[in-house]
Amino acid sequence: MNTATASARSIILFDAECVLCSANARFVLERDHAAVFRLASMQGDVGQALYRKHGMDPSDPASMLVVEGDRMRRDSDAVLSIYERLGFPWSLVRIFRIVPSPLRDPVYRFVARNRYRIFGRRDSCWIAPEHYRDRIL
Repeated sequence: MNTATASARSIILFDAECVLCSANARFVLERDHAAVFRLASMQGDVGQALYRKHGMDPSDPASMLVVEGDRMRRDSDAVLSIYERLGFPWSLVRIFRIVPSPLRDPVYRFVARNRYRIFGRRDSCWIAPEHYRDRIL
């Protein structure tokens, strides 16, 4: 894949040690038939560089990020932007846009802060199945 193609696609930055985050990454890969998204773990070099570029500490991220060129989405906006682009029926989540982000984001941040306690933590980073490796950065 050339650099222009890679930069035209959105990148989801996620915690590959988090059980919930890894499950979400796999869910997205399996339903993203148009290959709109690339994924990068915050534990990898690409993910750490992108977290730092957007002013976040990769060793203690407060949010999953979606990077679209120079634009960055975080918190509930990142989650909604992913599911809206997966097509029907997942795109129906856009109904949650009627809830203002100042009300959505605290719920997202609560889950993000407690993700290991609620969902668990992997002993090692999740690794994508072989047939998705071209979409992992």
